[in-house]
Amino acid sequence: MTDGQLADDLDADRLRTEMLAVLSHELNTPLAAIKGYLTAMLLEEVSWTAEKREEFLRLMLAEVENLQAMISSILDSARVEFDQMEIEPQPLRLPRLAREVTDEMQQRSSIHRFILDFPRDFPLVDADPRRIKQVLRNLLDNAVKYSPDGGLIVVRGAVRPDDVVVSIADQGVGISPEDLIPLFDKFFRAKSLAARRVAGVGLGLPVSRAIVEAHGGRIWAESALGEGTTLYFSLPREGLSTSMPAADPNNAEEQP
Repeated sequence: MTDGQLADDLDADRLRTEMLAVLSHELNTPLAAIKGYLTAMLLEEVSWTAEKREEFLRLMLAEVENLQAMISSILDSARVEFDQMEIEPQPLRLPRLAREVTDEMQQRSSIHRFILDFPRDFPLVDADPRRIKQVLRNLLDNAVKYSPDGGLIVVRGAVRPDDVVVSIADQGVGISPEDLIPLFDKFFRAKSLAARRVAGVGLGLPVSRAIVEAHGGRIWAESALGEGTTLYFSLPREGLSTSMPAADPNNAEEQP
């Protein structure tokens, strides 16, 4: 074995050790919170009000959902690693899907305001609705996490000759130029004060990149420290959807 191969193996072992440490810590955090709430509820010397017990249950539900999201990201990352990411495209109305996801996110955050901005004649695209919904969730979740003080999050659609572009812009802490290049790498966390207290395993963006690229699109980011971040992804305009009518301008569900 050459010195270079030995160094590579040592780097790989170190990376695996670091990844296991990160995963163990992040997965244990919601479990510890759930255990804490359950322990408090079972204290015989304390008589909790119905309202307080309901609050504990809602907090535990949020932690369970957080844990499920992290496990899902880990599984999807493994599928990407072994080239098992399945894509089942069909004609898809992106404005409607974006509305569904932003409504979900609005239920989770009272300090953010979500705005949709799609042209009335936004075309259909051929894409896997389950996977693209996952991308939208990941990008919106990232926008929420890195704008801890709240603010606007704008989901915008643009139409180009060969593809469509969806962008998610927040008013958060922003990302430094040196962190933009590795932003979509596994386990990467942008160096910011917010990153130190953000839950997650750092797999949402790399999984989103794999999904978008499997559709023939691309994903990228623009940002500046203290000025928020805009994440973009594109999907090609081709296939069955090109011969079908665009969104009905009279359908209010598909309007911003």
